[in-house]
Amino acid sequence: QVQLVESGGGLVQTGGSLRLSCTASGRTFSTYRMGWFRQAPGKEREIVAAIWSAGTTAFASSVKGRFTISRDNAKNTVYLQMNSLKPEDTAVYYCAAAPNGGNWGSPAAYNYWGQGTQVTVSS
Repeated sequence: QVQLVESGGGLVQTGGSLRLSCTASGRTFSTYRMGWFRQAPGKEREIVAAIWSAGTTAFASSVKGRFTISRDNAKNTVYLQMNSLKPEDTAVYYCAAAPNGGNWGSPAAYNYWGQGTQVTVSS
């Protein structure tokens, strides 16, 4: 069993930055693909970014060039650096772990989820 705990959400103005962190329990974190998803009110959960165990990354087109994802396997932690934030980035952000691969953009491929952290971008 893997437990994920997110932190770093909050309220920021348009154009501002936030860094989200997600710390995982367990000894096999380094082998998992990790993803960040978000869900706005009334919308489906959508992929934001993913990072594979070797460090390869992928991003949703809506955040490419503004967000970066990184991981520190020694600390069992994955980060999401969000720059140039827009009001449409407002959502609850979730960290997720995929031990078994699968479609990097599909929530169904991720077995473990954090509780979520709220990000609100004011205009």
